[in-house]
Amino acid sequence: FDVCTLDYEKMSRAMDALVARLERTDGVRIVDVAHALSLLCRGNGHVKTFFSVGQHCLHCAREALARNHSRRVALACLLHDASEAYLSDVPRPFKQHLPQYRALEDRLLAAVYQKYLGGPLTQEEQRQVKQIDDDMLAYDLAYLLNMPPEDGVLPKMASEFSYEVLPFATVEEQYVTLFQNLHIV
Repeated sequence: FDVCTLDYEKMSRAMDALVARLERTDGVRIVDVAHALSLLCRGNGHVKTFFSVGQHCLHCAREALARNHSRRVALACLLHDASEAYLSDVPRPFKQHLPQYRALEDRLLAAVYQKYLGGPLTQEEQRQVKQIDDDMLAYDLAYLLNMPPEDGVLPKMASEFSYEVLPFATVEEQYVTLFQNLHIV
């Protein structure tokens, strides 16, 4: 077999110019993030039906609002996968083995949070975003991969959400609209 493998350390060095531009924050535009995430499939496409990373982020942000978290946490939930607009989605089981990828992702997300949140999340905000992302992942796995939790119990959610496949343009528009409603200048 002729297998394509990526050297993420080499990729990291090659992306320094892009990362440096994005870290200046003027290179990050929410319309670009919304567009890319609306077209990017969860689970790297290994799911039973298309479901975009953008739609997942919308679900997470709406869940934060339903849990009465701050607008800042809801916005962080909307933006938590923004780096994937530039790096693509790598499923969690693989991502943990890619330290250079994770470092790039962290740098890009820090730039996004700097631009749109004014700085990094507090530890409590990080915990809230991670909890919502983990809870939503349990539903994503159950619905998109037919992999319910081992104990058969899904987390209790405060919001209602659907896995209806939405047109890309609809997801992009909803992402930008929710961003505009949450972003505090």
